[in-house]
Order: sequence, then C-alpha cells, then structure tokens
Amino acid sequence: MNKVCHSLAGAVALASLCAAPTHASEVLSLPDTRVSATAYQRHAAELSSAVEVLQGDALVRRRAATLGDTLAGLPGVQSSGFGPGVGRPVIRGLDGPRVRVLSDGADLLDASVSSPDHASTGELQLLERIEVLKGPATLMYGGGAIGGVVNLIDRRVPTYLPEDGLEADLELRGNTVADEKAGAFGLTAGAGQLALRLEGSRLEADEYRIPGSPSRQDGAFNEADSAALGLSWIGERGYLGLAYSEQNREYGLLAHEHADCHTHGPVWHCGGHGHGHGDHDHDHEDHDDARIDMRQRRWDLRGEYRDPMAGFEKLRVRLANTDYQHREMEGSEVGTRFDNRGQEMRAELTHRPIAGWRGVLGGQSSRRDFAALGEEAYVPATLTSNHALFLVEELQSGAWRHELGLRHEWQDVQVKRSAADSRHRGTSIAFGSTWQFAEGYALFGNLSRSQRLPTAEELYASGPHAATRTVELGNARLDEETGYNLELGLRKTAGRLTYSLSLFRNQVDDFIHAADAGYDPGGDYRVVEYRQDDAVLRGFEASAALALSDRLELGLFADSVRGRLRDGGNLERIPADRYGLRLNRQITSALDGELEAYRVERQDRLAEHETGTDGYTMLNAGLSFRGFSEAGVDYLIYARAGNLLNDKARQHSSFIKDDVLLPGRNLTLGVRFSL
Repeated sequence: MNKVCHSLAGAVALASLCAAPTHASEVLSLPDTRVSATAYQRHAAELSSAVEVLQGDALVRRRAATLGDTLAGLPGVQSSGFGPGVGRPVIRGLDGPRVRVLSDGADLLDASVSSPDHASTGELQLLERIEVLKGPATLMYGGGAIGGVVNLIDRRVPTYLPEDGLEADLELRGNTVADEKAGAFGLTAGAGQLALRLEGSRLEADEYRIPGSPSRQDGAFNEADSAALGLSWIGERGYLGLAYSEQNREYGLLAHEHADCHTHGPVWHCGGHGHGHGDHDHDHEDHDDARIDMRQRRWDLRGEYRDPMAGFEKLRVRLANTDYQHREMEGSEVGTRFDNRGQEMRAELTHRPIAGWRGVLGGQSSRRDFAALGEEAYVPATLTSNHALFLVEELQSGAWRHELGLRHEWQDVQVKRSAADSRHRGTSIAFGSTWQFAEGYALFGNLSRSQRLPTAEELYASGPHAATRTVELGNARLDEETGYNLELGLRKTAGRLTYSLSLFRNQVDDFIHAADAGYDPGGDYRVVEYRQDDAVLRGFEASAALALSDRLELGLFADSVRGRLRDGGNLERIPADRYGLRLNRQITSALDGELEAYRVERQDRLAEHETGTDGYTMLNAGLSFRGFSEAGVDYLIYARAGNLLNDKARQHSSFIKDDVLLPGRNLTLGVRFSL
C-alpha cells in the first residue's frame, strides 16, 4: 500500500522534490493551483507558512487506504497508523484534535479525534486534491489546530457545468501484499444551470504480509464502501449545492487486548484477558478478531456568491450534518457502541480593500453530541458547543505581502451525568510576511499565539480502553493550552535548482497530554492521566531538486522534529528523523519512472515508560503511462513497488508500534480513465 512519494513515509518530499518538470509538478504548486483553505485562495508559494497541495496524477499514484498513509510523504507529515483501516495525519509531531481535517472547509465531524483507533471518514478515492496547511496559522478553522489543517477537496457538490455536458472517472487498482482490490467511479452531468454528481467506491483488503515471516499481520483486514449524490444550481455569480453521502467501513483492531478492569478508589486493576491476538490462521471473513463496524450518513450544503453587497467581493457558506455510528466488535458480540451526531455552520465574507488591506471576516458554529455505550464506555455522553468569530487580513506592498489573523472561540461542554459541565474561551492571533526579494526567491515567516480548548475526552475520560491497552483518566480541571509558534523559511521556485527550507519552534504552555501514571494495573495495560505541562516542539523541513537534464531530476530531502517537556523529559510518539533521495525520469513523452530510497532513524528520545523503535531503510520504485484514446478517454496506467528490501519497519508515531509491523514487499497496479 505504499505509494511512490507516499513511501517517503519518512522522507520529506517537499514542494520542489515532488515537482519534477516532467510530471510531478502537480504535487505542490502549479501556476493555476490556488489553496482554497486559505483566506484569499492564494498560490502555495505566496503564503507565509508552509503549505502543500497534492493533486492530479501524483494524488492517484500516492493514494492509500487511509489519509495518514496518503500524506506520509509530504514534508513534516507522518501517519499515526493503527493498521490498514486507520491512519490519521501527524503534522510536526502533533495529531488528534491538534490537526483539523476538513471536507472542503467543513469539519468531518466524525469520531477520529476521540481515539487513535477511530478512522477518519474522508473518502479518498475520488478526491480532486488535498491541501495541507502546517503550523497554527490556520485561524479560519480553529485555534485548536496548532498542528495544522488538512482540507479534502472533492467534487461531491458540483461547482461548474461540464464543458461537454458530461465528465466521468473510473479507477481500478490492486495490491499484492494484502490481496487488495479497490475501485471507484464518479459521474458529473450538467444541463442548463443544474449539475448532478454521482459517486461510488469499494475497497477490500485481507491481512497483509509482514517482512521476515510467512504469516500475515493478524487482524489487519479492511473493507469500505461509499456512495454520494450531489446537485447544484450554478449561475454567473456563483453556485449553491447540496450533497448526501453514505460510508460503511469494517476494519480490524490490531493489538486489541480486552481485560477485566475494575477500580478500588483511585487505583485500577486489570486482568483476565477475554480477547487477544494470538498467532493463528483464519480467513478475515470469519471476523474472529476485534474490529470496528462503522457507518456514517452526511449532508453537505455549499455555496459561493460573488459581489453579494457593496464593499464585499464574495460570500462563502458551508453547512454540514453528520450521523456517525460505530460498533467495536469482539467476535460476534458488541463490546462498545459510539454515536456521534454533529453539525457545523460557517460563513465567510471577503471585503474589498480598505487602505490596502483585503480580508475575510466570518463566523463558525458547531455542535457535537457524543455518546459511548457498553463495557468500554470510558467517556461519558457529552454535548459540545463551539462558536467562533474570525478575521484574516492581507496587505500587498511591493515585494512584501503581510498577513494578520484574529480568532475568538467560546466552548461549552455539557456532561450527561453527574460530572460538572465545563466552559472555556480562547483567543488566537497570527502575523506573517513573505518577501519576494528576487525572481523565484522568497523569504517567509510567521509568528502566532494560538489557544486550544480541551476536548470532552481529555476532560472526562475514566476507564479502560482495550484498543490502546490503557486505562484513561481525564481531568475536568484542564484549562486551555496556549501555543507560541515561530516559523522562518526560504523558497526557490524557479530554475534548474529549486529548494525549500523551513525552521519552526512551537512553545506550548499548559500542553495537554496523556502521561503514563507510573504504575501497572496488570493485564498488559497502562494507566495514563491527562495532564498539563509546558512543552516545546522544534524542528526543520528541507528539500532540494536538481534538474540534471530535461528528462532527469534528482531530489534530496530531510525533516526532523523534537518534542520535550520544559521541566524535563520527552513527549510521547514523536516521529524519528528522516532523509533520503529520489530520482524522477521521463523515459518517453508518455512514460515516467521513479526510484526512491530513504532512511528513518532509530527513535531513542523517549517519554517515560515509552519504548524505542529501530531505524529502517525503504526502497521504492514506480512507473506510470499516460495516454489518450481516439474516443476522447484520457487514461493513466501505473505500477508501484514498495519496500523492495522487505525491511522491518515500525511507526514510532503509532500507539501500537510494538505489536505491528508495516507491510512487506508489495506491488500495486492500477488504471484510471477520465472522460
């Protein structure tokens, strides 16, 4: 399931690296590619913070079953891998609620932020592009996103009328390591001022083979299907559309250990395993292992209207409603059921320049009704309401462009039991500048103060969690955490040599983290407590690409992040250092080849009671052929070979790294047709 460039799972493939003049330039910043998750939909190279855009053929070749694995080759991005069904993005060492995942500007509203074993529900197979905004300069979507924002751009709500009245896409692919089979189709039809969109996808994967063993990773199966229907009215000044989508998933919970846990006062005891993962052979269709059976129903209303009133250029609205449920199964029994019903509304108004300043003001309101029922209902039922106002401004002055952002949030968490409710407020502010001091060169930097409000899980968790083998203890007295982030960078975007360098330091006061409580309750469990300590994360991302000829490009890349508590000690699950090289070769006008090698170092900078991971080397290769038939069908045929050395690899950012290896040597074959 490794993708060429995804397999940079440790190697950072920066803008220029994945932007070969032959075909990979779609990875970061084409001249006509604008980042819709930014206030002014600017090009990535113009922004004062690190931004990546993954689209086109590069997205097709790199797409994996999970969002984290798809993005794992981008600078500073890894996956929190929890098996083939779950992989959330980890940006600069931060994940969970510190990384906001959006569906075209609206929150996914799933349960992925509540636990590392809960899948992100973004449908990947038919995305148009993925935008990644790194660092906390993302005030339009939440001060809590101090790690970054991932925006998934789909075509579920049509925004334009197809040129010939009809557009269609069909993709089929397979992978050897897990006997994976996947397919997806999308159809857009337009007539008059109406456009209709129909989508569907299906994925099936068995337990994957692991290096150095004839067996497979126990429980690592993955099944998913989705369907969507959207309708839009499109006029000369904008559009308004509504889409309905359904998604069903079933995937194994690797390393799951059920134990009988009980408490005597403040002390927990666990023992008597009920369900574990021994070494046994079985067909995953029998579903003997612990697994999650998930279902989601979602409505999206999206609209944009140009020149809505005097003094304003554009009005943009997003409304989303999600009904999410999943059952954690142990054999044929339902262990725990999670229900998550969420709504989000947001509106943005872009005003015309005032004294040279052009900006966006807006509001956002969300509601999350969350409940867990069953033997592992370690979080009480809660109702979280969050409201925010924000303002983002920019000023262009010669070679300088300045950005200024301000956001204030109000959050109330109501607990549907005897615990006390909580209320928090947060204010975030950011300033950034970009200096184009020469043609193709830019210095950029930003400084921000961002506040993240605690989640219901951090406040009220109390009980065992079999997926992570922990007993989680929340703290209702948690305050908001405050991050002070400084980033400086240099870009060269033109010429035979292109490069990018970004340095960052994020100091977080009252950083909320699940610290090991220091005692073993038995049953192979650990007790973790949500605490607040001051922390510092710092690191860099660097990459360079040299065009050796018109058909051959060499890329070098590296990234690193350190996470420490200011009073001493390391943060948990910080990714290891990564570096490597990549060759892009245009063999013919239609045939491209890639060769990639990267090294992930051993991680021995560990938090208390944390275990280390060994280093590993990955070697990957790929071929892709693009053609055009006389019938007007554009097609892409691609092949990817991953982990050619069959090296044993573990993701340090994963909660289950000690029990789960990444897939062994594998081959992916796929074809995509577009009309």
